[in-house]
Amino acid sequence: MAIIKEVNGLAPKWGKNCYFSENAAIVGEVVMGDECSVWFNAVVRGDVCHIHIGDRTNVQDGAVLHTTYKTGPLHIGSDVTIGHNATVHACTIHDGALIGMGSTLLDNCEVGRGAVVAAGALVLKGTKIGDHEIWGGVPAKFIKKTAPNQAESFAQHYVMYLDWYREREE
Repeated sequence: MAIIKEVNGLAPKWGKNCYFSENAAIVGEVVMGDECSVWFNAVVRGDVCHIHIGDRTNVQDGAVLHTTYKTGPLHIGSDVTIGHNATVHACTIHDGALIGMGSTLLDNCEVGRGAVVAAGALVLKGTKIGDHEIWGGVPAKFIKKTAPNQAESFAQHYVMYLDWYREREE
């Protein structure tokens, strides 16, 4: 079972049909919707400010989600994919976005609906990524617009994967 830890009287809460791998850690004031998944070695740490995550969002292996003390919450919409080993810190990610493997998102940045942050990108503090835009590089810069449903489709794969794992546990 995943590490689910209350901190300062604030315990994680989640909706229906979620999957958390055995070594995922979910700590503090974290609220997740339905059909979310947190995968191997991922950390969702809402100990110093809250983390709110919508429905069908996946946090892949080794990703770290965190906040800034009392001033920087983390808001993640529905149908969002957080790629392997991404670091997401005190920012806002809107519905359907794809955060690439090994990317880093710093405080107060904002990722628009259906946007893509390329693998390995560094999104600097306060950066605003528009809806359906692809950004990449270090620091991240606009590359081009996404194809229709380019980012949104990834989250559906992880809803299917969580069913594979949940079936084996029951």
